[in-house]
Amino acid sequence: MNLRINGRIWLETVSAEGPERFMGIGRLELLGHIKETGSINQAAKAMNMSYKRAWELVHSMNTQAETPLVTTQTGGEKGGGTIVTPEGEKYLNHYRGLQERFQAFMAAELSRLPV
Repeated sequence: MNLRINGRIWLETVSAEGPERFMGIGRLELLGHIKETGSINQAAKAMNMSYKRAWELVHSMNTQAETPLVTTQTGGEKGGGTIVTPEGEKYLNHYRGLQERFQAFMAAELSRLPV
């Protein structure tokens, strides 16, 4: 029998309205693409996602965080752009580490299964 353990882990904020997803693997990937490209539009394209959906995810993260994870600038010599803030970098690094530890946990649990 060929078994595997699968799962996902994400961070949520909790309010009177209930939990809301703050950071998951998709949002991590989006932040990474924004960091690489300097553009929400280019990040969305890299993920085959609409700009509207990417903007909604960025807005959700920014409004849940104490300080924005992503900031945008319009116009200018280079036509504006988007940056991942130091707070965004902090969450990128933390969630990447969390994801790695979660994968290691699942691998360890798989090795304990009686086969």
